Amino acid sequence: MPTPKPVAGTILAPISFPKLGGGTLTVGGPKDNWTLLVVYRGKHCPRCKKYLNILDGMRADWAAAGFDIAVVSADTEEKAQADLDAFGWQFDLAYDLSETQMETLGLYVTEPLSPNETDRRFAEPGTFVIRPDGSILLIAISNGPSARPELAELLDGMIFTKTNDRPPRGTV
Repeated sequence: MPTPKPVAGTILAPISFPKLGGGTLTVGGPKDNWTLLVVYRGKHCPRCKKYLNILDGMRADWAAAGFDIAVVSADTEEKAQADLDAFGWQFDLAYDLSETQMETLGLYVTEPLSPNETDRRFAEPGTFVIRPDGSILLIAISNGPSARPELAELLDGMIFTKTNDRPPRGTV
């Protein structure tokens, strides 16, 4: 039986990924700041690069709002490093998202179309906002590369949510 999808308002048990530059990147569980977790499809996806370039340009705005940014894909370390080298992103970039972790996050998983696309199954896009207590505030998952939250709108909504201490929605 498949793992149930995560539910807004529940605690996300800590999930760790290897991080470029060494160490691990852990999301879920208690933290000092809020977390914006972005799961991207991987090096083969040009739409992901566009999205992550926008996110990188907004790093200071997210940090000023009290958010840590965590980005991960199922790519190998070498592929993730190639993207970092090409684009110079300044957020924490992790790799080797496992299929078990994809399932835990409720992500859609795709078989590559060919070895030219990539060499393993990968997660379709997912965006999560996690409160400092480890509870999930927002879950936005897609089954394809073209549907993702618009980052400026998301940040504006998260600032409103924090300022007004709004609860998670869609919990029923």
